[in-house]
Amino acid sequence: MERPSRIIACGDFVLRRWRTQSDFAPTFKLIEESLDHLRPWMPWVAGHSEESTRDFLTNSESKWATGDAYNYAISKDGMLIGMCQTYRAAEPQGWRLGYWLHPAATGRGIATRATAAMITEMFALPDVEYVEIAHDLANTSSGGIPRRLGFTEVRRERAIPPAAPSGSGIEVVWRLDRPASGPRPKVLR
Repeated sequence: MERPSRIIACGDFVLRRWRTQSDFAPTFKLIEESLDHLRPWMPWVAGHSEESTRDFLTNSESKWATGDAYNYAISKDGMLIGMCQTYRAAEPQGWRLGYWLHPAATGRGIATRATAAMITEMFALPDVEYVEIAHDLANTSSGGIPRRLGFTEVRRERAIPPAAPSGSGIEVVWRLDRPASGPRPKVLR
């Protein structure tokens, strides 16, 4: 089974596959420092704990092995600044993509460039026909990324699980289809 690269260079930062043992402390710290920033939009934050962080890292490794999800740490100068992941959508040829950053790393195009790099990696795989991004209707910052990268809004649906505290309960789903001429070109870094 083909998989995306374990390390993806993005100019001044990298996406790298999670390491179960050595990433626990920095991952837990990253989430702790980002709680207030994430709480309005990410329902999983309510259950954040040391145990949930260990489970996330363990699940990241096992899902990578099965090819069901590819989770990456976003690292700049050796420090974790966010996460980016892609996982199977409802249809076998489709994938969903998600991302978030430490609040100190926002507003510099990092999430957009990380997402573009993930799209390039996914479209290099033979069976990926489309990538989707979903975000709460009220989370306009997250909505800017698919818009900048050429995605098309394809539907709006009720959020499952229920909406996060600041959420509207409506997810906006964006889709980018594989270009006819092969993998999507890399975004300038």
